[in-house]
Amino acid sequence: MFSTFRKELQQEFQGYNSAMLAKDAMAGLTVAAVALPLALAFGVSSGADAGAGLVTAIIAGIVMSVLSGAYYQISGPTGAMAAILMSIIASYGLDGVFIATMLAGVFLLLAGIFHLGKMTAFIPAPVITGFTSGIAVIIALGQVDNFFGVTSQGSSTLQKLLSYGTLGFSPNMTAVAIGLFVMIFMFVFPKKWNAVVPASLISIILATAVSIGMKLDVAVVGEIPKTLLPEKRLLFSAINIKQVTGLIAPAFSIAILGMIESLLCGASAGRMTGKQLDSDQELIAQGVGNIILPFFGGIPATAAIARTSVAIKSGAKTRLTGVFHAVGLLISMFLLGDIMSQIPLAALAGVLMVTAFRMNEWIAINYILSHKFKGAMLEYIATMFATILFDLTTAIIIGVLIGLIFLVVQLSHIEINYEDVDMARMKVDDPVLCERYKNARVAYITGPMIFANTQTVADIPNHLQNCDTILFSMRGVSNIDISCAQIMIELLEQFQKKGMDVAVCGLPARAMEMMHRSGLYDMLGEENFYWSVERALLTNRPLPPMRMEAKI
Repeated sequence: MFSTFRKELQQEFQGYNSAMLAKDAMAGLTVAAVALPLALAFGVSSGADAGAGLVTAIIAGIVMSVLSGAYYQISGPTGAMAAILMSIIASYGLDGVFIATMLAGVFLLLAGIFHLGKMTAFIPAPVITGFTSGIAVIIALGQVDNFFGVTSQGSSTLQKLLSYGTLGFSPNMTAVAIGLFVMIFMFVFPKKWNAVVPASLISIILATAVSIGMKLDVAVVGEIPKTLLPEKRLLFSAINIKQVTGLIAPAFSIAILGMIESLLCGASAGRMTGKQLDSDQELIAQGVGNIILPFFGGIPATAAIARTSVAIKSGAKTRLTGVFHAVGLLISMFLLGDIMSQIPLAALAGVLMVTAFRMNEWIAINYILSHKFKGAMLEYIATMFATILFDLTTAIIIGVLIGLIFLVVQLSHIEINYEDVDMARMKVDDPVLCERYKNARVAYITGPMIFANTQTVADIPNHLQNCDTILFSMRGVSNIDISCAQIMIELLEQFQKKGMDVAVCGLPARAMEMMHRSGLYDMLGEENFYWSVERALLTNRPLPPMRMEAKI
């Protein structure tokens, strides 16, 4: 794995020159402009602080970019992670977040080492869309306090919302005005200009300038640390076995989300660039980064599609783009820390609410609903509400289980079509064969012959009135289980008692193996198995004993 990564780096930097360096630097600074307001906002929304979000973006930008599975991946704090962290902080405090982040890093590192990146392919698309929408709702609801300038109580988002009824709801109209201004500005800001300077950054600058100039009475971000080693960071002395044990489940949720977000980001960016992501190397990068982050006071990070797409569109050439983006944020922290500390929380709430709205995969949602795919709709809705009410891991398990149930139902569908044999249509004029098969019928079976279809198989005799020969065309039978094998044995015994002629045609190897194991092959005899129905009809096979006696 290390050898492969080294070769990838050599190929990436082959022919690297000052012109490419300049493009990487400009792309990195452009990404930094996009990442700055998001880092501050996601730091606040996670329950930590703006400084934690900024430090996370800087450290992740350096470590994860250098080790990533493709040059275009840009990592940092994300809204999805912030949604998980709120519940951890409520139960374990900030030290709990640090420990959970480190554990998640270990899980991600192991996932990369053991090549588990492809497991995300087993999560249905509606499930991913559902938990993305659920996370968007959590993010938006989590900003109600900051948007309205109020304070709620409770350890969960729903508890906080319910507390408004008992505490009373007296919004700070100045905060509301700032939040609305940011939201409206971001929605109406022209897209072509947004590609040059992000609307979120401009709106926050304007809101902060007005707040400082008019000395508005609103809550602000607070102190931004001018160091990468703030007081609030993970210390080895804070780690204890009891707390680690309790944080395994939340850490697993963080790791799963980090894996999904990073690999989906890489898949999307890979389509944009034509350069495929090395998923295992990316998971190693995410693992190492998240193990290191807590010791600098950082929260979980993952690859972010917004920053990654900006890097690609800005002309990024190598992974140094991510490093330059981190350097840009570091310079901003030292030079603009005092000004950033005066950013109104309502302004960041406005940014996060717009971000939450845009997180939803509206095209996919509209496609699912407009085409009325019932299974996909159920997966999407169930996963979304499970994400809101429970946690990400539970939501994914529920969504995947629903998906598996629908998949089993679809895959177990079987069709049996019946057709009378017409020897004239086959241009056969042999009087012996025509007489032999004048009352013959073909049963075309398509689908697995498994336990879910035993009744359909058992009903076969009801379609064979006035028929003395039945040919089973089973080329479409992918599998036969013991339940259907037993039913077939019963049917074969009935047919033999009636003197019916039975042949099996076109049986795939896997189904043929079950014929041997179940004893059906021996009951029918080798002479009654053919590769095709046509071959069976053109063969004057021996008649069954009872038919032979009746003929005599």
